[in-house]
Amino acid sequence: MDGVIITAAINGAEVMKTDNPSLPISPEEVAEEAFRCAEAGASIVHLHGRLPDGTPTQDIDTFRAYFAAIRERSDIIVQFSTGGAVGMPVEERIEALALGPEMATLTTGTCNFGEAIFENSLPSIRLIAERQRQFGVKPEIEVFEVGMLDTAIRLVEREGVLKGPLHVDFVLGVPGALDGDERHLDYLLSRLPDGWTWCVAGVGRHELRLARYALERGGHVRVGLEDNIYVSKGVLADGSHSLVSLVADMAREVGRPVLRVAESRKLLRVGEVRYPVG
Repeated sequence: MDGVIITAAINGAEVMKTDNPSLPISPEEVAEEAFRCAEAGASIVHLHGRLPDGTPTQDIDTFRAYFAAIRERSDIIVQFSTGGAVGMPVEERIEALALGPEMATLTTGTCNFGEAIFENSLPSIRLIAERQRQFGVKPEIEVFEVGMLDTAIRLVEREGVLKGPLHVDFVLGVPGALDGDERHLDYLLSRLPDGWTWCVAGVGRHELRLARYALERGGHVRVGLEDNIYVSKGVLADGSHSLVSLVADMAREVGRPVLRVAESRKLLRVGEVRYPVG
């Protein structure tokens, strides 16, 4: 029950401004939201790329603009998505890793994602892991199904593709994958290797309930407009920072200090502040 790391997933690939006008898309909007999330208690900002019209992109120039704009305002840990949007080829999804962010996601399996399929074959997983090693980027393992955790353990213990201890994000509540049931989280935690750190990203109506449960179980939390656009039933969040503030309040209620950026860097072993390469 030590300090808690809060990750702010501020834009995603599915939500549009028509869903929530506070969704940040431009570099200036992304940097401002990352700054406000850091002020509210977030240590990590999780990023997807968006074109000016909101279309998802993993284009390196988009991520360079985001990364540079954030660094003008904040020393928050910058985490890129390598999931991109459903259907993107893996080479497109990992193009921006060459910029050298502190962290990036790595989903260790394939699952249904609403009406689509989020495909991550073992060769693709190994390729993403190799590219992360090449640029010194710490992976965050994304687990939507039980088998994804088993695969991450295999890649550490049997193949040496990944080096433990790892940081794992349990994403619960995606239609077609594991539901946002606390019992699912309990089972996943029972299989988590010693020394690995973990957080929970509850999707939609599961977000804040699972956030509190994770805090009570000693884990970390991810919230933001990527996963949920409401602060309460029917009430739109005015940005991911409002959701971060709610989690920070929850953490104080259960007696867990919210870790600041420097403390989170030490816990996650991500080193000093990075700036975009090139």
